[in-house]
Amino acid sequence: MSVQNKLSKPFYVLLSLPATAMGFALCVQIAVLSWILNSKYGLDIHEVGLVWIAGPAAGILGQVIVGVISDKVWFWNGRRRPFILIGGTLAGLMILALPYIDVINESLGIGSLVGVALTVALTLDLAINVSFNPARSIIADVTPQGDPRTKGYTWMQTISGFFGVLAYLIGAFVNNYFLIYSGAVFVFLCAIIPPFFIKEPRELTEVEDLEKTDLNVSKETDWVAFLKICFAHAFTWVGVQAMFIYTFAYVKEVIMGFRTTDTLTDAQNNEIGFYIGVAFAILNTVGFLLPAFVLEPITERIGRVRTHTLCIATMALGFLLIVFFGQSMVSLFVLMAVVGVGWAAVVSLPFAIMSEVVDQSKMGLMMGLFNLSVVIPQLIASGLGGFIGRQADKSMIFVISAVMLGISAVLWLIVKEQRKGQTQVGMSTGH
Repeated sequence: MSVQNKLSKPFYVLLSLPATAMGFALCVQIAVLSWILNSKYGLDIHEVGLVWIAGPAAGILGQVIVGVISDKVWFWNGRRRPFILIGGTLAGLMILALPYIDVINESLGIGSLVGVALTVALTLDLAINVSFNPARSIIADVTPQGDPRTKGYTWMQTISGFFGVLAYLIGAFVNNYFLIYSGAVFVFLCAIIPPFFIKEPRELTEVEDLEKTDLNVSKETDWVAFLKICFAHAFTWVGVQAMFIYTFAYVKEVIMGFRTTDTLTDAQNNEIGFYIGVAFAILNTVGFLLPAFVLEPITERIGRVRTHTLCIATMALGFLLIVFFGQSMVSLFVLMAVVGVGWAAVVSLPFAIMSEVVDQSKMGLMMGLFNLSVVIPQLIASGLGGFIGRQADKSMIFVISAVMLGISAVLWLIVKEQRKGQTQVGMSTGH
């Protein structure tokens, strides 16, 4: 279409919808999974953590394998398209399965509620992983390096973040069950329809086009740069995932005064769901407003890496402030907006930074390998359930997040950005 040739705003919106579908599915998972496992099925904080392990475990192999395959294959008139379609369909179905984990368990006579929950969570996250990698890779496939690609990823987060906020607000102001059913439909439609209106390049090599520009873009992967970017990004995700998994326990114990193991009334469980929904809605409101409207202009002035480092440091500060001042819902809501500054960067800038130090013809593989800096930290965070459960003060959740984000901010200081969007890793006083 002409909008793709012109790289117009409507095309960036269209290009963002497959990732938006997967982002929405992830938001439903974040808003509902821990809550429903504890409130409906009675799983304790340790068991909830075990269920969350399933998703990252699937992602370790899922994204890498799908990335490699999607770099090489071509069917259904696309390279990324088939995986977006398959993953989107599976994600919609698994979201619908969340309220029926007990029914599935009883119908199949499995006798293990945790086992069925693990299976559903595994399939849901695998479906998200199957689609997320191609949905992000397709942005790099159809946009030139430099500012247009940064715009592609920041618009991705703007559109995805807007609907992510909508997901949390639906859960908070309607109910989580309506979020599940409406979310399943939304994920399916946004994953199925847009890919047919995006023309993918048959060949992924950009060497000839790059030689015609003044961008000093490497044609091969800079493995030192890539690995150091992954290492810095990994510490971010330990803290972020800890927040996503265990905030329900913080709200239930620190703010509402119950124990995680207490059985509550439906009204009390809905109240916890409301607080979690509003808190994450605020986080994602900042997360979707900042990338295109604030972060992109700032990156043009000081660079992507410096912008990202400042945002990560702000997020660490936000977590620390929650530890000291987040004992009421109002204060937690305010401080989640501070945390949202870092979240806005996390879900947009690292992809643009990473994409310019790797071989463009292997973007699917490299995006899958980059995802290891997300899923391995998610596994670590998921395994903290037992430790957090033993803590008398659940503020430890945000102590862990603050420390991890602080380390990440320091590690991002070794990422040196060159002019015109090209990144290189080294000491700030070095080459």
